[in-house]
Amino acid sequence: MDQGNNSRVTEFVLHSLSGPRQLQQFYFGFFTLFYLSTVLGNLLIVLTVLSEPALHTPMYFLLSNLSFIDACLSTFATPRMIVDLLMEHKTISFEGCMAQIFFQHALAGGEMMLLVAMAYDRYVAICQPLHYATIMNVRKCTGLVVGSLLIGLLHSGSQLVFIVKLPFCGPNNVDSFFCDLPFVIKLACTDTYILEILMLSYSEIMGMSSFVLLLISYTVILVTVRRRSSAGMAKARATLTAHVTVVTLFFGPMIFIYVWPFNDFPVNKVLSIFYTVFTPLLNPLIYTLRNKEVILAMQKLRRRKLSF
Repeated sequence: MDQGNNSRVTEFVLHSLSGPRQLQQFYFGFFTLFYLSTVLGNLLIVLTVLSEPALHTPMYFLLSNLSFIDACLSTFATPRMIVDLLMEHKTISFEGCMAQIFFQHALAGGEMMLLVAMAYDRYVAICQPLHYATIMNVRKCTGLVVGSLLIGLLHSGSQLVFIVKLPFCGPNNVDSFFCDLPFVIKLACTDTYILEILMLSYSEIMGMSSFVLLLISYTVILVTVRRRSSAGMAKARATLTAHVTVVTLFFGPMIFIYVWPFNDFPVNKVLSIFYTVFTPLLNPLIYTLRNKEVILAMQKLRRRKLSF
């Protein structure tokens, strides 16, 4: 970085959603409403699980942590994008850009591992029901959540330690509404081909290995469910459908972006918006709309609040 001290990039220009002024104002209202719904919806799930004793189970403990991560995942970049829709110059400081990269990978990595933990929870509940209470105790559940967050932080830190040392001396236009690693790293004024391959391969391996592990886990669970015909299995099948839907929505866009990270596909920006803006809201909707226990708990919570 010393060689570029006098011309070192101190800010990046973000390419937000384009269009005429009226369309920008529509985007502002739409994404503001969507963001508030996402945060409030996820926090409502957290509050519901905390306040309802019937939901103090491993599955809902993991779900509440997933909702908290989703609320954070929607916050690391979306408010900035909303503000930029009304700004003439859409810039972000170098430090702010690095912070976005850090939180994106920390939260996304943590959510990947938490989804794996949720699959493990369903595997134990369905395939080893007699040992479920013993295996999925408070200590194990807490360890799974803490371990997921630590892996996400380790993954993010290992990415950031290399990119902050790169010399950035121009251009500084990021072709995304936030500082996404594939778009930022190619702006460095040095040959970063090997580093790009290593860093993005690391992300891709982590994402693909988690996705494959989840597919294997749910396949084993579905085979077990099919062999049983009790009423409890119908409920398990509905829960698994919600889990598989969330996994597909979360991993699908991310895998596509990181499989072809150096190609400027217009769809990449759409997919980036999808998994950072829309997916965090779809998760609580999918889980709650298909879960009678959560809906009933929310109704009880509302009645308690209205009675005061």
